Amino acid sequence: MHGIFYWSLVREFASTGLLVSSILLGIVVFTQLIRLLGESVSGALAVDGILAMLGFTSLNYLPVLLSISLFLSILLTLSRSYRDSEMVVWFTSGIGLTRWIRPVLGYAIPVAIVISLLSLVLSPWAMSKADEFKRRLDSRDDVSAATPGAFRESKQSDRVFFLEDVDAQKKRVGNIFVQSTQNGKEGTMVAKEGYQETAPNGDRFLIMLNGTRYEGIPGQADFKVVEFERYAMRIEPAELHQELPNLKAYPTMFLLRNPTSWNMSELEWRIGLPLSALILAMLAIPLSYVNPRAGRSLNLISAMVIYMFYNNMISVTNSWVGRGNISVAAGMLGIHLLMFAVMLIFFYHRSSASSWRRLRK
Repeated sequence: MHGIFYWSLVREFASTGLLVSSILLGIVVFTQLIRLLGESVSGALAVDGILAMLGFTSLNYLPVLLSISLFLSILLTLSRSYRDSEMVVWFTSGIGLTRWIRPVLGYAIPVAIVISLLSLVLSPWAMSKADEFKRRLDSRDDVSAATPGAFRESKQSDRVFFLEDVDAQKKRVGNIFVQSTQNGKEGTMVAKEGYQETAPNGDRFLIMLNGTRYEGIPGQADFKVVEFERYAMRIEPAELHQELPNLKAYPTMFLLRNPTSWNMSELEWRIGLPLSALILAMLAIPLSYVNPRAGRSLNLISAMVIYMFYNNMISVTNSWVGRGNISVAAGMLGIHLLMFAVMLIFFYHRSSASSWRRLRK
């Protein structure tokens, strides 16, 4: 059904797209990993939740990364063909610029289908799971949420914990430091080891063994020092917060059944991702033109400016729809129809000699 021209282009598009998407995904994963590690060090996120949150966050960014990779892979491949004079060979063989539409669409449509699946189904699911997972981590008790080797304040802000070693399976901790405030007096306890114990009524306690308690008022000398073999400290239960998920975590069917302005704004963003990916893929054909006299990077700069303008205008129209400044139909189709018209103008300009002069006439 397709000849050498079609399959050679599709293979080069796919190899370049795989390389670009891998690089972009690696950058996103690295930056998100640094952010999550920072939250873990500050105590806002548990260490055992870093990998799960990293996976959910990466899945949320994947539709945008695929859209950028699709655009760049076509742009870089065709720009290389211009620089290596392959375009001259194809043009002299009777293959015009519009003949490139078919292989580009043959590569872009499957990618756009994957982007649609991610933006409409998988990304909202990942965001909802990330919110649920984070709420569960935040709702753990103070001892379970404590990070070994780091100071952590209790959720009631009346205690500061330091646990040098935590064995979650055996429910034992080692080298414990606890500072608390009761009745205007500060108490500090240190113990070599301890363990968690559950009472018959369901209350949980941290049992500290072979330790010392210091109690008194700062600035005064009447401190009490008590050595103990066993000291039980009640662990305050944590409530599971029932917060509503953010807008990006709502399923697509929920947005359709509840057509509020902000729900339609989010739906417009999800539908706009595959549409913009297809339009940008087609727009990359005329934008890939390289003029040897103007430099090799000029077309890439122009293409990136157009991409940023398109992406920013999608975000702006989404906010306009959410605020009720424009209708849903205008927000859904306005910017995409505008960029489709820009694509046709660029095709006309690159396909015709002296096209701008004839267009003015």
